[in-house]
Amino acid sequence: MCAINLTGRARKECEEDRLCKKRSVNEEYLEAFRTKSYMEICNKAQVGLGKTTTKMLTSSSSSSSSSSSAVPLCMQLTEYLLDPRQETIANISQRLKLHRLLVEYFEATLEACRFCDTILEAIHSVRLAYRRIARIAKLSKIANNHDQTHRDTIYRELSSFASQTNPFSAVSTLQFRDIHDKCVELLNRLKQTRRKIRRRLKLKRVCKKVGGIALVASHCVVLAGLLVIAFHSVVGVVVAPSILGGLVGLLAKRGGERVGCRGSERVCEQLDVAAKGIYIVINDLDTMSRMVKRLEDEVEHRKMVAEVGARNGKWEIVKQVMREFHERDSSFVEQLEELEGHIYLCFLTTNRSRRLLVQTITEKK
Repeated sequence: MCAINLTGRARKECEEDRLCKKRSVNEEYLEAFRTKSYMEICNKAQVGLGKTTTKMLTSSSSSSSSSSSAVPLCMQLTEYLLDPRQETIANISQRLKLHRLLVEYFEATLEACRFCDTILEAIHSVRLAYRRIARIAKLSKIANNHDQTHRDTIYRELSSFASQTNPFSAVSTLQFRDIHDKCVELLNRLKQTRRKIRRRLKLKRVCKKVGGIALVASHCVVLAGLLVIAFHSVVGVVVAPSILGGLVGLLAKRGGERVGCRGSERVCEQLDVAAKGIYIVINDLDTMSRMVKRLEDEVEHRKMVAEVGARNGKWEIVKQVMREFHERDSSFVEQLEELEGHIYLCFLTTNRSRRLLVQTITEKK
């Protein structure tokens, strides 16, 4: 009895150890950010951002002497990161006549990636705004009770920051909901169409088996009877070739049906790949939406705090505002980086799904 208890206890301890050693969801999520493919797409994104920023700065310096924070930035990282490019998809679609739902899948993933561009633009704008906050923090440290010039500058900067539009408000909730709903609707149609094709294939197989057996049996009976009659009469010389021709035609027809079934199976496989890809996009959009909402609320809070400091006019209040900014700064920066990293991860998973679908479409079987 004691041995049984010890064995049970040992088994329980082993199970607990095994559960403890299992990686949590967060660990698996973080592992994705350590992969070589993720690092490659991050580097590619930075190259794209560098080119875009260089063009922006060049155009702004040649056109006007306005501040860099007022210059509109259009990231359009989709041009650098999306793979395969939409032009390639259009060529494949014209050449191979893709199923309409597959074309919609490629368009939906393109729209989702462009939405990611909008979020990246908001992140960039927020970082520009917080460079000004960093300058205010430095001024507040060197300003004293008699340095009215520095104080006036700090009040103006706080007031300007408080009056700016929240960059994350450009990431329209309605736009996100529209893209999200389209993706969900597309996922449902992909599943329904795939189920219909599979049911049709299953029904064809059943009917083919039943009908094939009956057809072969009936033809065998007819053929046997005709051959008996034909070989016992002069008519056999004329009838025999037509009978053999009918059998050859029947076999050819059944061969064509098998080819048609293989085509339907390939379409079903393609729809399955597209459904899995769009499901991942939906999850990514949900995650990014929550991150954006959290950051939008944080920016609104900081704007409100900055407005209180600017309107109050008391130096002690301003120093308290700066302390609060400083205390929450590291957490805010981490949230920005996490959102940016998830956008790159979304590009990575979307590209994998698109490449896999193109491979499934173009491969010969």
